[in-house]
Amino acid sequence: MTVHLYLSLIPEALIASMLSPEEFGVYYAVGSEKKSRGQAIFFEVDPKFRSKDFHIEEGIQRCVPHDDGTPKRSIYISVYRVLENIPINAIKKLYLTTQDGRTLELEPGKKLPSDDEGLHLYREISPVPPLVVSTHGPKAFYELIVKNPTSLIKLPAVCFAELRLDDLAKDPKNADIGDLPYANVEHLRNCLTDLHTKQVTTKMVDRLPSGGIPYRTIKNGFFVGNQEKLIYFPLPEEKKLVDKYYRWWRSATM
Repeated sequence: MTVHLYLSLIPEALIASMLSPEEFGVYYAVGSEKKSRGQAIFFEVDPKFRSKDFHIEEGIQRCVPHDDGTPKRSIYISVYRVLENIPINAIKKLYLTTQDGRTLELEPGKKLPSDDEGLHLYREISPVPPLVVSTHGPKAFYELIVKNPTSLIKLPAVCFAELRLDDLAKDPKNADIGDLPYANVEHLRNCLTDLHTKQVTTKMVDRLPSGGIPYRTIKNGFFVGNQEKLIYFPLPEEKKLVDKYYRWWRSATM
């Protein structure tokens, strides 16, 4: 049986598995007796990837079928500082799994999305999970927290998603919240307003958001970058999700 390498983002871990991405998504999200349910977000890593930072060969050797022939579902190779030690070129596809095990496969995009005018809302996913507002577009936000040598808060690598603000992006004080499901909306409004009125470009909204990421709030897609480069995994537009991936979208919006 083929052994896959997966980079889980919630929580961060490098895992060897004999399950296909769709099967792994079900196992990781729906769980077993020893783990709780919850959405899963993970990358498939090039199976040829090897590094002195991880005992990959040993993990693969332990990833063998059970006595009854069923595939080995997971061998944890590392749970610490994983993202920063995997080259961007070794990251292949991104998979988004809903809490009931529906998995959507995303390919890397050929170019980054253009920066819209207005304010931005980012949910960092790994290695830290804060909710942040910023005047920076995705590329400038990545450069601020990964590549800016003068930044006091700097990460060796980061994965984040841009979330919808809709009309709040241009008028955070008065715009209608619409169908956005964010908790503590007044605090979010105040943080966005501070970006207009104070000499700050980025402000933390929540240092430890509870729950997962409501997939329907994703504005454009997911970003992952380190000192090498930034890559982007665009989320299909809603019409395509409804027409082509209806079961995933229905699960994601419940």
